[in-house]
Order: sequence, then structure tokens, then C-alpha cells
Amino acid sequence: MMPAEHLATLAAGGFFLTGLLTGVWKYSQIHGSAAGEAHPYVNIAHRTALLYSFACLLLAHFATLSQLDPVLEFWAVAVQVVFFAAAVGSYVLHGWLADTDNQLRRPFKLGRFHLPGFLMGGFMLALIAGEIGGFLVLFYGVIIAL
Repeated sequence: MMPAEHLATLAAGGFFLTGLLTGVWKYSQIHGSAAGEAHPYVNIAHRTALLYSFACLLLAHFATLSQLDPVLEFWAVAVQVVFFAAAVGSYVLHGWLADTDNQLRRPFKLGRFHLPGFLMGGFMLALIAGEIGGFLVLFYGVIIAL
């Protein structure tokens, strides 16, 4: 197994475990709530972690098929995994702080602090470029291999 496959497989396991643990957290909040609901970001963290676990399996498979340089494949996977983790981490943080039900609503809040708009906009642009760019690299490697 190549480094990109290792990273994607380990990330899949980490995200799946995170999904299971946030599922317990979600259930606990539902059980303890008069309305029978968990905080929206606890729900989002739970579902997203599970979805990213399977996305990482897809990345591992694409890395296996790709015939690009292993270093390039590793970085293509790593960029995506880092942004997946940052997204899930932000959802967990907002669920824990219970500070917002929409992290993209102005003013951007993190606990009792307000974040400057350029930080959120810059992060979202980097996330878009990193996730799509990283996948395009792997997809290109698969296309030329087939």
C-alpha cells in the first residue's frame, strides 16, 4: 500500500469513529431534550463524519488506481483530508459551544467572539480549491491509468 492509500484508509477509520462517537453525543442530546432534538451542529458533525469516512475510502481507491507520482497522490489526499477534518472539527466545536445554528451567517461567531469576514471567506475559498483540486489530481491519475 502506498502512502496516499494509507492516509486515506486511516482517515476513513478516524472519521467513522468520529461519526460513531458524535452519534452517541447526538443521542444523548436527543434523549435529554424536551423537544427531542440535538443541536443542529451535533447532527451535522455526526452525518458529515460518517460521509467523509466513505469519501476517504473512495480517495483510497482512486489513489490505488492512479498512476501519478506517489508524492503527488499523497498531497492530493492529504489536502482533502485536512479540509474534511477542519470541517468536522468546526461542526463539533459549534455543537459543543452551541453558539450558532449557521456558521455562515453574519456575523461569524465562534463562542462569544466574532470572526472577521475575510477569515471565513478565505477559508471557504481554500476549502473549495483544496477539496476539488485534490480530487481532480486523483481523478486525472485514474483517467490516465485506465
